[in-house]
Amino acid sequence: MAVAALPQPTSEELLARIMSSLDEDKAEDITQIDLRGKTAIGDYMIVATGRSTRQVAAMSEKLMEKLKHDYGLICKVEGKDTGDWVLIDTGDVIVHLFRPEVREFYQIEKMWLPNAGNS
Repeated sequence: MAVAALPQPTSEELLARIMSSLDEDKAEDITQIDLRGKTAIGDYMIVATGRSTRQVAAMSEKLMEKLKHDYGLICKVEGKDTGDWVLIDTGDVIVHLFRPEVREFYQIEKMWLPNAGNS
């Protein structure tokens, strides 16, 4: 018996699903960065904060489970064991989940957003 292939999402559908998952899990300060035309690493980057290492790890785990369930997508992940900074690479969308202090230290958005912090 053949198993039906799950539909492959567009990068916009993937982005919407990720944003929804992070919102459901109470991620804070969610920043969406459009990478199209800037780099070949992906179409979008999302940077979000969790209040603790436990929340960051839980958000990353739930997100990967949802993407696997909805799209059959197996993501590359780094940093889940420590929960300070988790990177999830879905292919089209790159997700960075941080504890607040770690996000402040690295300020990753400043590399990608025009005029970030120049207000």
